Amino acid sequence: MAGGRDSLRALLRAANALLRQRRYRAALAVIKGFRNGAVYGAKIRAPHALVMTFLFKSGSLREKLKSIAQATYTHSRNLAYFVFTYKGLLAVQSWLQGEKIPFHSFLAACIGGWLVFGDNNPINSQIVMYLLSRVLFGLSRLAVEKGYIPQPRQDPFPLLAALVWGTVLWLFEYHRETLQPSLQSSMTYLYEDSEVWHDMSDFLIYNKRTDSK
Repeated sequence: MAGGRDSLRALLRAANALLRQRRYRAALAVIKGFRNGAVYGAKIRAPHALVMTFLFKSGSLREKLKSIAQATYTHSRNLAYFVFTYKGLLAVQSWLQGEKIPFHSFLAACIGGWLVFGDNNPINSQIVMYLLSRVLFGLSRLAVEKGYIPQPRQDPFPLLAALVWGTVLWLFEYHRETLQPSLQSSMTYLYEDSEVWHDMSDFLIYNKRTDSK
């Protein structure tokens, strides 16, 4: 028993010594990036899938839990693969050119995005659209910072909010099929289900009646 604990301590000391070696830092960063991508993807997707599944999806409890697990696994796996690919390509480019330059990040992320998120499925679509909104905000701020467009005299956010909400509700009312299914479900719950009721039970307590009255 004591010999086994000593061997474990020796192995742990050797592993810690390896982690402190700077020459292996790039390769180890790739491995930890894979780990962090998997963990972060699970943390983000699991609660979201739980809420959306039980709010909007029908089926047995087993089917719902399976759907949650599948969505969580897909998100976690894809993010882990992407971080692994991105950091690996960064390390290779830096090694080949002897230094890190801004284009390396763009190229590595483009390749990783193509390989990992190029499949047009609901999970990837949601992630890409999430990023798209942040990218547009970031590019707008960068353009102002660099002087490519003038600094607005007033905060443009109220106008942006008005245009976004006006456009999305117009699309929902007249071109619903163009919106993502999860957004359609959310808007149906908010704007259509709120127009249907039969008595106090499905007016205040439930969204829809579960009996056959």
